[in-house]
Amino acid sequence: MRCDMPDTHFYHYDSYDRALVAERVAQFRDQVRRRLSGELTEEQFKPLRLTNGLYLQLHAYMLRIAIPYGTLSAQQLRKLADIARKYDRGYGHFTTRQNLQLNWIKLEDAPDALAALAEVDMHAIQTSGNLIRNVTADHFAGAAVDEIEDPRIWCEIVRQWSTLHPEFSFLPRKFKIAITGSPNDRAAVRVHDVGLRLWRNEAGEVGFEVIVGGGLGRTPMIGKTLREFLPKDELLAYLEATLRVYNRYGRRDNLYKARIKILVHEIGVEKMREDVEAEYAEIKDGALKLAPETIEAIARQFAPPDLVPRKPESAAVERLRLEDRDFGLWLKSNTAPHRVPGYAIVTASLKPAGAPPGDASATQMDGVADIAELWSEGELRVSHEQNLVLPHVAIEHLPSVWKALSHLGFGEANVGKITDIIACPGLDYCALANARSIPVAQRISNHFADLARQHDIGDLKIKISGCINACGHHHVGHIGILGVDKNGVELYQISLGGDVDFGKTALGTILGPAVEADKVVEAVDSLVTTYLEQRGEGERFVDTYRRIGAEPFKERMYGAL
Repeated sequence: MRCDMPDTHFYHYDSYDRALVAERVAQFRDQVRRRLSGELTEEQFKPLRLTNGLYLQLHAYMLRIAIPYGTLSAQQLRKLADIARKYDRGYGHFTTRQNLQLNWIKLEDAPDALAALAEVDMHAIQTSGNLIRNVTADHFAGAAVDEIEDPRIWCEIVRQWSTLHPEFSFLPRKFKIAITGSPNDRAAVRVHDVGLRLWRNEAGEVGFEVIVGGGLGRTPMIGKTLREFLPKDELLAYLEATLRVYNRYGRRDNLYKARIKILVHEIGVEKMREDVEAEYAEIKDGALKLAPETIEAIARQFAPPDLVPRKPESAAVERLRLEDRDFGLWLKSNTAPHRVPGYAIVTASLKPAGAPPGDASATQMDGVADIAELWSEGELRVSHEQNLVLPHVAIEHLPSVWKALSHLGFGEANVGKITDIIACPGLDYCALANARSIPVAQRISNHFADLARQHDIGDLKIKISGCINACGHHHVGHIGILGVDKNGVELYQISLGGDVDFGKTALGTILGPAVEADKVVEAVDSLVTTYLEQRGEGERFVDTYRRIGAEPFKERMYGAL
């Protein structure tokens, strides 16, 4: 493990990181040159571009930029804006893996874009391919009042271990790891290949629950606990053992059965645990055991900013709350408690009514970077729900932050509400998609645009995927919508009851036959109406569904259509 940077509250590349990224940019520049000259065929070039995050989509190349554990500086966000402006069409798309995608990049410009990323300690390595992808985390990490320990420390340790790991560069399939340091799971750890949950045992020690075999896509599964409590210094050894077992036995003969969730399902969690523990016993006291000074060196980089506690009340905030309904609603939905008194965590909604979920223009990115520098210690986060987070905002500055975000179009008071929709790019961009996701999300968003109505409906998570690969996480939406193709017609399958809350993680149940595209909004409206008629005191949509079951929703929805 490496750490030669001064103290700061998020990780900065060291000399080793910078050399590695610079070498990769030079290597890729030559590969692109050879592809453009015809020295490399597309078949030869494909694995090379994918390991640098460059996809060939439906209409153009797409560059997926890594944002490890979702943490960004204002300077980095400005660079992303600059790259979007210079090499794309002036906007980007934030994804459910806390990355940024540029959907219209030209092949000849890709090396220059990667070189620009390297200037601010960023890259696109391992955002594609059958290897360990970008490690994700709780987007409130380092600020949340309920946090046991900052998970980004461990994400960074995993990032350093996994980057260009020679043994795991050609896994049976892509591999995704998520880490949470809170009992309230904002990282969806139970639907990842490996999920890690920091918790404190009865002896007061902090360690990891290791969850394995979760995932969505064609065969959705909820992960199973492989190890109840793992000492923190043994994390890499246990991950190495888990990946070795998967690499050895994972299905390579069938693309659809190649994920670790299939291996766990086929051999059972007991056999998986037995094999991993045997491998782990061989290596746990070796080079992968983390020395205390190594952990401390990484942890220092994530030391929280020096925030001076402030008064939790503000006359200006209270006055504006009473004067402006929209600000009052925004305080309820878009701010969360901070671990330091007098501060709040602010979520900037990238879901204004009728807009493509998760999109931000270069101008908007520049604007959010300005806000972060003025009022959030220069730091931002990308959430897996496709929003941006300002983690350290003084309560007295909330009116200014809200007004600035509203000016950018990111001040919508809808976080966690029915218009805070997760959606993949769908058939508008993706060559794998069967149906469009973005227009469906836009129509639903416009239909439920009234903020008072949204807040009356309460917490309701809609998630939309354009194909069975489930990049929109529809399986775990309170209302999940999956685009399917039937004889060239785009239809949408609707499921209810999905969730990622810890202890309540569930996969949605399909209601019945898919509905036509022009009936989706009507279908969702009927589901919401049923909920409003049936809900009990304090119940969310998903709570009412669990209590009364699917039948009332099904009867109303198909009756309305």
